[in-house]
Amino acid sequence: MQLFEVRTRPIPQGHLLIQMMIVNKDEAIEVLQSLELRNGNLELCLNDYSVHSFHRVPTYFFRMMSQYSDQELGTVNLRIGSTLHLERYAGHIGYGVHPTHRGHHYAARSVALLLPLARMQGIDPLWITCDPENAASRRSLEIAGAEFVEIVDVPETCGIRKFGGKLHKCRYRL
Repeated sequence: MQLFEVRTRPIPQGHLLIQMMIVNKDEAIEVLQSLELRNGNLELCLNDYSVHSFHRVPTYFFRMMSQYSDQELGTVNLRIGSTLHLERYAGHIGYGVHPTHRGHHYAARSVALLLPLARMQGIDPLWITCDPENAASRRSLEIAGAEFVEIVDVPETCGIRKFGGKLHKCRYRL
């Protein structure tokens, strides 16, 4: 059994940056056995479950795979927990579809497939963000059923900005 811990750190106005959680890796992976992570030719295959190196929360890392050709179509991850950073700037889900496989709604379908897992992990609402000028990502979120909430300014102190990210993020709720 592998356990890891993410600790809370208070920030101004009484918000918590990270909720305290101790995660049993074996139990987290076992939860997947009850889920159908397939849609058409798309299958989500668990690649890893660990603390995200940047966001510092337990994260399921999946490969988007073709059921018919064993080709990787892209990647998607589900970040467990709720932090101010996740909810406002990074989102609970991150995805990327390889350029040669775009246009088949793999991102939207992956988000829909991960929604039951997010709910099982107590994530409600599920927040997903994207860059305002990324029309394909925005469309993917709409196809997945996410509701556009707002565009927020990303603070200069945010790691997303520090590592070349955009000044603004669209926030979607599912």
